[in-house]
Amino acid sequence: MTAFRKPQIALTSKAAPFAIRSERAVDVAAREALLDACFGEDRHGRTCQRLRDGRAPAAGLALSAMREGKLVGTVRLWHVSAGGRPALVLGPLAVDPACRELGIGAALMHQALAAARARGHAAVILLGDAAYYARFGFSADKTAELALPGPFERDRLLAIEFAEGALDGATGMIVPTGTALPKRRSVRAPVARAA
Repeated sequence: MTAFRKPQIALTSKAAPFAIRSERAVDVAAREALLDACFGEDRHGRTCQRLRDGRAPAAGLALSAMREGKLVGTVRLWHVSAGGRPALVLGPLAVDPACRELGIGAALMHQALAAARARGHAAVILLGDAAYYARFGFSADKTAELALPGPFERDRLLAIEFAEGALDGATGMIVPTGTALPKRRSVRAPVARAA
């Protein structure tokens, strides 16, 4: 009688787990490289970047996804006024292209939204693909009268409310309200003087 051998199960590197944690100062270079890889080096000229420039993300709402000691995903939320209503803007959400099938983006979204709700925020706005973000509860129902400080596609301006009516009647420009970062002082080389 022949004994049946148990088949070997090969674990691929894609089986490695990932963890989501608060962003740390050591993540900055890896985060910026990931954002450049996902959105291009011209990402700083995009409309939503105007809401982030010179501002700190909302407290506790900058997350990093780590896998095997490497940053593979990021999401951040920022304080804004949406036509006079306090809200957050989510973005950018980015995942390393080699890890896109692992559910990292969805996990980052769920954790970021849960953290925003737990901190008492009433609404989150983003500019993105309606079909992708609908599964998290985002829609264009409350954004028809809102605008961004630059060009954007109207059907991509989406929002979710955690407090019913948080964006009711919101009209006008979405503007940044978060903590301003200190301006960097440029260091100049001393000028040589003629004797």
